[in-house]
Amino acid sequence: MSGTASWTSRCAVIAMSVLFLTEAASAATTCTLIVDADTGATLVRVGDRCDQRLTPASTFKIPLSLMGFDSGILHDANRPAWPYKEGYPAWIDPWKRTTTPQTWLRDSVVWYSQVLTGRLGADRFQRYVDGMHYGNGDVTGDAGRGNGLTAAWLSSSLRISASEQVDFLRRMIHRQLPVSRSAIERTMAIMPVTSTGGWRVRGKPGTGLRQLADGSNDRDRHVGWFVGWAQRRGGRTLVFARLVEDEHSEPTRAGLRARDSFLADWVALVVAP
Repeated sequence: MSGTASWTSRCAVIAMSVLFLTEAASAATTCTLIVDADTGATLVRVGDRCDQRLTPASTFKIPLSLMGFDSGILHDANRPAWPYKEGYPAWIDPWKRTTTPQTWLRDSVVWYSQVLTGRLGADRFQRYVDGMHYGNGDVTGDAGRGNGLTAAWLSSSLRISASEQVDFLRRMIHRQLPVSRSAIERTMAIMPVTSTGGWRVRGKPGTGLRQLADGSNDRDRHVGWFVGWAQRRGGRTLVFARLVEDEHSEPTRAGLRARDSFLADWVALVVAP
């Protein structure tokens, strides 16, 4: 057996064990996907929902950042610094502060995204989404509400699968998106980063609502994402997505649980034989 095949097989076995333990605890993890950024080889694919489209929630801040830097609305990690205004959504205290591109991604500030899309305008926003081939490409928002610019990615019309998340990130890493190289480099530079097991992991969590059979949202059960890439000094780059879908109400945000569980599992997932 080749080294790559052996490593892939070992990772799959480990991933299944990790998934079993995670599901036993919360009955929530429905996809863990890890792909080699260079070759496109799937190293870990566990779960039956990797090809199902769901709301991207705050993971959509990654393409939004690309749009912002490419259009010139965003400048660098610290500019523009937009002040919080009364009436902006502010469910948590960090959102009630002046926000920069870097703190926007770190704190997942919804209103900063909405100010950005407002400055992009509907036509340019749609052109970017179309050019990126992002998920289903539907940024119309809630039916009849005309809120695509402010809500399409928030448990609304825009949907993407874990497989598509990974494909999008691979194309970003390889500079194969219709934005400038500088926009990609600045976006990658401000992504939240952590180190674990000799890897630098950059990723974005996101939390949305599960969809009921009639198409409405279930406010008691959440969808949680953690998507991004990991690099080892002198080694390979891996792209990943973890998806959790709650079966019942949970006290913490699903995206944060997806992130924390994935980082806790990371070393086991990528251990070479």
